[in-house]
Amino acid sequence: MRPPIDDGIVVVTGASSGIGREIARQLAGRAKTLILVARRKERLDELAAELSQAHPRSQVRVKPCDLGNLDAVDTLISDVKSEHGPVDILINNAGLGDMALFERSDWAKLDQLIRVNIAALSLLSRRVIESMVARKRGGILNVSSAFGFTLMPGFGPYAATKHYVTALTETLRMENRKTGVVITQLCPGPVATEFEGLTGNPTAHSVPKFLEISAERCARVGLRAFERDRGVVTPGFWAKVMIGLGKITPRFIYRLAMRPVASELLKLPKSTK
Repeated sequence: MRPPIDDGIVVVTGASSGIGREIARQLAGRAKTLILVARRKERLDELAAELSQAHPRSQVRVKPCDLGNLDAVDTLISDVKSEHGPVDILINNAGLGDMALFERSDWAKLDQLIRVNIAALSLLSRRVIESMVARKRGGILNVSSAFGFTLMPGFGPYAATKHYVTALTETLRMENRKTGVVITQLCPGPVATEFEGLTGNPTAHSVPKFLEISAERCARVGLRAFERDRGVVTPGFWAKVMIGLGKITPRFIYRLAMRPVASELLKLPKSTK
């Protein structure tokens, strides 16, 4: 069973940068209609122009949308359906992050994180999957994270949202085993994107470069796994190691190992976000 990418209506969220932009680049020239979704219209317009020039026969459309606004999300899917027809492929890539001790975090930022990472992803999936099942064709690729399988101080809400994405995706895959709908989740570790800068890093330490993979590689590995109807794909050696160790390590030992991380975060000034 293969997702109908090459002749389908494909929606990519978070397409203005990072993994989403690379996914869009790799799907351009293949999808019948490629619909780019993100908040930053100017970036979407630039990407659409690039893809249209490289693939003149492709239909590339821009749909600016604040995924933190669920009314806007609902309108987005309605507009896509009325203009292009039922969505064949949904790639839920958009996501927000935060790095802070929970009691020092900004609630407005967390509220937006939960809306985008959980509510918007769920609403988009719910709005398209019923039609996919009825037509016996379609696919959903959810971009989760290695944090969907593990935990770390400073990333509580973000990891919690990715646990939700992982659980939902696994369940949808089980439910749709015989419906003709492909359900896959992409769970990368550190990827060289804008994500760390947008997340906010209160420490003086960045992710070591040897742990990172490129957004292009992450997108390529994820799409290949999606087309092969794999349930979970984790690009990058170190992400595989982290997830593997997390699965076999007893929780009480993992807590002990993470204590130094929590201690370091507690030493930071409270005004630091």
